[in-house]
Amino acid sequence: MADRDSFPLTMEVRARLAELELELSEGDITQKGYEKKRSKLLQAYLPHTPGAERRVPVTPSSSSSSSSRYQRRRSTGSRDERYRSDVHSEAVQAALERHSERKIAVLLPSKRRSLIGQTSMDTYTPPDSSSGSDAEGSLGRAGGVNVDSWISRALHGSPSTSSSSSSHSNSSVNAARLAETSMHSYGIGPMSHLSLKRRGLREMGVSTDNGFVIRHSTDYQSDRPWSSLDSEDSLSAPPDITSYTPDPAPFSVQRPQVAIITKAPPKYGNAELMETGDGVPVSSRVSAKIQQLVNTLKRPKRKPLREFFVEDFEELLEVQQPDPSLPCPEGVESTVIQGDELDRIKNCPASLEAALLRWGAIAPKAPCLTTTHGSAKQPYTLTYGKLWSRSLKLAYNLLHKLGSKQEPILHPGDRVALVYPNNDPAAFMVAFYGCLLAEVVPVPIEVPLTKKDAGSQQIGFLLGSCGVAVAVTSDACHKGLLKNTSGDVMQFKGWPKLLWVLSDSRHLSKPPREYFPLIKDANNDTAYIEYKTCKDGSVLGITVSRMAMFTHCQTLTQTCGYTEAETIVNVLDFKKGIGLWHSVQMSVLNMLHVVSVPYALMKVNPLSWIQNIGQYKAKVACVKSRDLHWALMAHRDQTDTNMSSLRMLLIADGSNPWSISSCDAFLNVFQSMGLKSEVICPCAGSPEALTVSVRRPQESGCKPAGRGVLSMTNLSHGVIRVDTGEKLSVLTLQDVGTAMPGAMVCVIKQEGVPQLCKTDEIGEICVSSVATGMSYYGLTGMSKNTFEVSPVSSDGGLVTDCVFVRSGLLGFVGPSGMVFISGSLEGLMQVGGRKHNADDIIATALAVEPMKFIYRGRTVVFSVTVLYDERIVLVAEQRPDSTEEESYQWMSRVLQAIDGIHQVGVYCLALVPANTLPKTPLGGIHLSETKQLFLEGALHPCSILMCPHSCITNLPKPRQKQPEVGPASVMVGNLVAGKRMAQASGRDLSNIDDNEQFLFLSEVLQWRAQTTPDHILYTLINTRGAVGSSLTCLQLHKKAEKIATLLYERGQLRDGDHVALVYPPGLDLIAAFYGCLYAGCIPITVRPPHPQNISTTLPTVKMILEVSRSVCAMTTQAISKLLKSKDASVAVDFKSWPLILETDDLPKRRCPLLYKPCDPDSLAYLDFSVSTTGMLAGVKMSHSGTSALCRSIKLQCELYPSREVAVCLDPYCGLGFVLWCLCSVYAGQQSVLISPMDLEVNPALWLQSVSHFKVRDTFCSYSVMELCTRSLSSLTDSLKARGMDLTRVRSCVVVAEERPRVSLTQSFCKLFKDVGLHPRAVSTAFGCRVNLAVCLQPHRLGKLAEQGTSGPDPTTVYVDMRALRHDRVRLVERGSPHSLPLMESGKILPGVRIIIANPETKGPIGDSHLGEIWVHSPQSASGYFTVFGEENVRSDHFGARLSFGDTQTVWARTGYLGFLRRTDLTDANGERHDALYVVGALDEVMELRGMKYHPIDIEMSIIRAHRNITECAVFTWTNLLVVVVELDGSEQEALDLVPMVTNVVLEEHYLIVGVVVVVDTGVIPINSRGEKQRMHLRDGFLADQLDPIYVAYNM
Repeated sequence: MADRDSFPLTMEVRARLAELELELSEGDITQKGYEKKRSKLLQAYLPHTPGAERRVPVTPSSSSSSSSRYQRRRSTGSRDERYRSDVHSEAVQAALERHSERKIAVLLPSKRRSLIGQTSMDTYTPPDSSSGSDAEGSLGRAGGVNVDSWISRALHGSPSTSSSSSSHSNSSVNAARLAETSMHSYGIGPMSHLSLKRRGLREMGVSTDNGFVIRHSTDYQSDRPWSSLDSEDSLSAPPDITSYTPDPAPFSVQRPQVAIITKAPPKYGNAELMETGDGVPVSSRVSAKIQQLVNTLKRPKRKPLREFFVEDFEELLEVQQPDPSLPCPEGVESTVIQGDELDRIKNCPASLEAALLRWGAIAPKAPCLTTTHGSAKQPYTLTYGKLWSRSLKLAYNLLHKLGSKQEPILHPGDRVALVYPNNDPAAFMVAFYGCLLAEVVPVPIEVPLTKKDAGSQQIGFLLGSCGVAVAVTSDACHKGLLKNTSGDVMQFKGWPKLLWVLSDSRHLSKPPREYFPLIKDANNDTAYIEYKTCKDGSVLGITVSRMAMFTHCQTLTQTCGYTEAETIVNVLDFKKGIGLWHSVQMSVLNMLHVVSVPYALMKVNPLSWIQNIGQYKAKVACVKSRDLHWALMAHRDQTDTNMSSLRMLLIADGSNPWSISSCDAFLNVFQSMGLKSEVICPCAGSPEALTVSVRRPQESGCKPAGRGVLSMTNLSHGVIRVDTGEKLSVLTLQDVGTAMPGAMVCVIKQEGVPQLCKTDEIGEICVSSVATGMSYYGLTGMSKNTFEVSPVSSDGGLVTDCVFVRSGLLGFVGPSGMVFISGSLEGLMQVGGRKHNADDIIATALAVEPMKFIYRGRTVVFSVTVLYDERIVLVAEQRPDSTEEESYQWMSRVLQAIDGIHQVGVYCLALVPANTLPKTPLGGIHLSETKQLFLEGALHPCSILMCPHSCITNLPKPRQKQPEVGPASVMVGNLVAGKRMAQASGRDLSNIDDNEQFLFLSEVLQWRAQTTPDHILYTLINTRGAVGSSLTCLQLHKKAEKIATLLYERGQLRDGDHVALVYPPGLDLIAAFYGCLYAGCIPITVRPPHPQNISTTLPTVKMILEVSRSVCAMTTQAISKLLKSKDASVAVDFKSWPLILETDDLPKRRCPLLYKPCDPDSLAYLDFSVSTTGMLAGVKMSHSGTSALCRSIKLQCELYPSREVAVCLDPYCGLGFVLWCLCSVYAGQQSVLISPMDLEVNPALWLQSVSHFKVRDTFCSYSVMELCTRSLSSLTDSLKARGMDLTRVRSCVVVAEERPRVSLTQSFCKLFKDVGLHPRAVSTAFGCRVNLAVCLQPHRLGKLAEQGTSGPDPTTVYVDMRALRHDRVRLVERGSPHSLPLMESGKILPGVRIIIANPETKGPIGDSHLGEIWVHSPQSASGYFTVFGEENVRSDHFGARLSFGDTQTVWARTGYLGFLRRTDLTDANGERHDALYVVGALDEVMELRGMKYHPIDIEMSIIRAHRNITECAVFTWTNLLVVVVELDGSEQEALDLVPMVTNVVLEEHYLIVGVVVVVDTGVIPINSRGEKQRMHLRDGFLADQLDPIYVAYNM
């Protein structure tokens, strides 16, 4: 700007420079591009210095005028003009400048390098202290009517207030004090920014074979131990052996394996040492950030609202009791204000059509409309004669040239769409009056430029509801519309099929001479329909009658003092609102000359409208506050401006509270150029009420305008109070005139009965006049509520017989009948019982250094409903040259400013890249579309800050522990608290088969080798689906004998020695197991290390060998070679391994003597696994327990030698090992074995094998089922074509140690129903550490056959999730709110007794009550195996007794919560069936706010929240809820998940998420059983080992 002032620049260069600066402020051009183009333009005007740089960069060291003007420049948004106020801006700046020297830091999120902007700090412009310059910020108030004294009188003697000037002068001191207070309330402290380096995929344990990323944790990376950092367990736990360190060398943790920390990691930045609840120190950058977040949240915040309370397990909203300290209106009841009488205009035509006919006949060459263009094109002038003739021509063609004479398309009264761009008002005016002459109803709409225009679909719905079949447009506009391949206009989404008619004269037929339309007087027929976009994005059509349109023009003529042949300049949209009323309708009534300045020209030359005032000697100008502000930016380029001819400057948005500053600034600058203060006339209007009021142009010496400085805090309660305490939270209002002639105005309450407000109360302005809208087209109910309002007084009586129309504007009527507007219903947000205006919030945000980080006018504020209340969301477009840290600093300052000025918290503050928010046709931000994108998680912000802790103050009260009722008062016989005791049992183990005479599995195998030597027991399927190998009874027996010989001869092992079996899933593992039994050794199955991740998996193998006290390890030659490799030696020294025996080459001779155990209760094998809580535990299985387990499974599943069973399970622990290795030997059935690892190569392998072998029973895990569902979802047709048939499957049992996954099971059944899988065939099993199989196989119900396949599923119930949080079970109907489906966990195995006990009191619990599942069975494990000798501490798990009732029976505690429910269905023996429902593991229960949550419930809600969330895991850390989500999408979409996750957890679980971590797919570790390893994930997160895409810390 300084360069422009120093050199004589041409008008063309000046215009181009102004356009460049506007593009820069809007974000349409980068800073670098701006400097390059600017230098090119100024190159010819700059003095050339040899050897000097010719480029002229724009730096902060430019002239002060240039800098300040650059900071004040605004973009083209339609809302930017509202957000300036002298008092308000200075209040915000004063509140923040007090701490300018103090570095304000926020808890910055952690981003990947790919998401962090690479902008240098050199490009950052420091805050400019001149942002509030004389031109815009430091404005004095003009004198006027004393609204303050009037309000004081209205309050019945309340003390008069100090003047507004004193409030203004002392605002800085109060602002500084307020800013300091808000700073402490937010608790913001310094925090270093995390810079995470991404690890390679191979290093993190992810294979990229064939281009696919594979989650290896399904196969190898499970059952890994890690430090259990939870608080104390409610159960006695097995030993935590994660402190084992196989090698003192440092190690690195790869994804997603478990970290075995050998030494404390180094500190980063200002990270400090933290301790968990168990006192385990954790040091990392993440830990320090979480600690800072915890410390921040501990600081006091504002007093919470009335909370929820819990009664009868229902969260009920407490009735709000009125707070006597809150401000309330105290004035008298307001009255109806009557406007002046409407004078009859002399020689006034009877209608607008008659006026057009008159002027077209007597003054055909009089100018009607002049459209200005850029410098290249000359202005185009439409005369009244041309307007009449062209309108007549169009009217004739609409009625007579569309369709046929017998069946014309249009009839009088039909609706027609007018589609014209904003730069062609002449064509629109012709079309509008052509429709009036043809007596059809015009519906002006915006031009649909693209298929994804913001709000275009809703416009289409309006056209469809109005029955629009014809669209009138110009030839130029028609050419720009999207076309299909045939050249026709494309069918836009939601739009009806339209016939496009061109209104240009060359496309129309000339009407015959005798044709003349019937010119009627104004009547109640519909003249036109104006569309209105509501707060929710819906579009309504407001019908305006011909009488209302004509009367409205008369009232405007009288109010504004229009006379014939005057010239007015219009900058507004001529298709709707004030621009339509003045430039199209009222101008024809008075034969005015309208000079239209299009929006495109205003962007290039913001002073064009002022230049036209001087050029045409215009008397009136219709503008917005935005146009005043733009003129302030460019006025110094003009020296010949003359505005003395102007008698009325109509401010269309003068009703907005923040327009006053633009008006004052404009007056201060242009007063020296002929602008008089009395010509500034703000007005208020709405589509429903048309013009509500206009400030009349005042003669010199008349009373000036009215103003008042009101307390914003009181306004939020709907009460008018003058700011008496000189506070920062003030709002300056100006009047918008008095009621229109012939109209009445009143103020009614915003909600409920339309009762008149009190004089000091904010309400909705209502208007009663002929000149208002009639209805919402096609919406009778809404129309009656809006257009037929009858105000009542406080006693309930009608105030007047007249009917009023709601305007949608909020305000009050002041002294002398002046109307004051404080906001609108569309922008109102009710948060915590207080009402806030969105414009006020934006004004505060933009006063915090807006030009440095965001764009003016590219900011929106809206509210979203979260947890029964509205929450404020602020979205702005961020400048591309601002760094992440700067943006978060600005966001934190905005939070402080809004909290200090408005006393309300912002729920979410999001910054998006420039030019990404949906726009309105005139460049503003489309509010409802932006809100919809936010709610759908499609906003794609680049920075986001969530503050739920400070906003959510209506959480349910924390649950209080209730004293337990004594046992004597609750138990009578088998009744507990009046209900049947929750206990059930399977059938008896009484029948004895031939093989059941043997007590040991080794004897059963020998017996089968003698009786049925050629019977095939095991068949292993390879990855191609063919039989890889098989074992008969005799082959298995002989191989086991040779392995026993190997143990005797090479291993020199004795009876009872422990042997680790390190084999891949296959037949070698089975043979090695029975070889150990033959030799009298104790086998321990161990998963082999993963070759591609050996540094992490190998220490786990070594740990299990040492913990189990294995003296020998048997394996294959390939794995033995792997253990000796160089990579393996780095992780574990080979010399530290025990004896390793390879079983590829076995001895030729067999063992001379097979071992026979002498005691059935002696140890048979050890079962080692890692729980989901990270505890490595080995349980002891005796020979008798193993035989009982196999026998129970045989009876339950009806297993016989003639049967075939397909098993696709992990063969290393639990029920998977039993089904893989033991059951076939005991029961004799042929087991078809499919390794779960092979399914990653061939996902259809399992189901193809089931179909090929025609098996009736198959067993799988949830991980196998999920893999098949995900990988084969689109291949069912091809599988069916290749012959897959699952109709023979009688039972498909999912083996798991968790709650049944109902949704996954249903998806699996639905997907493979086409290949014959019966939905009733799929069921679940349940086992645990203390008893490997509690329930198995679906229950054969007697009524099942009678019900048929269409009957209801008897195994699923729906419980209230909220009741589960209080340890209660409450059954609800399907689809009920907060309902949770629970599937029965299968039939209880024979010989198993179950009782539900209270885990704390150990007392029995009644039926349908939640408690711990206790088991009594001969197949239970005999105890934990440890090297520490602490079995007596954990004996309670295997030797528990009830505290009352049956105190003699010994029970095993499963550690799982569940309940029993007696159903109406019957067993085969006629007894009623008891169904067991597993809810979750006790170790995983998270206790937050006194309530108990199961992670799976929260995770299921989060997975449903967004389509890009593929997996989720939650855990707690220092009472904070941490959510980890896997993102299936681009990294730019990561921030969309943060508000979605926070919202859904609040809505469904009443919990505030503390940290949201977004990671890649495959990061969350899942073991071979499909269970999430949450504690491993927690440790990896706290140690900065997850390589997250984004980490958000909710403030």
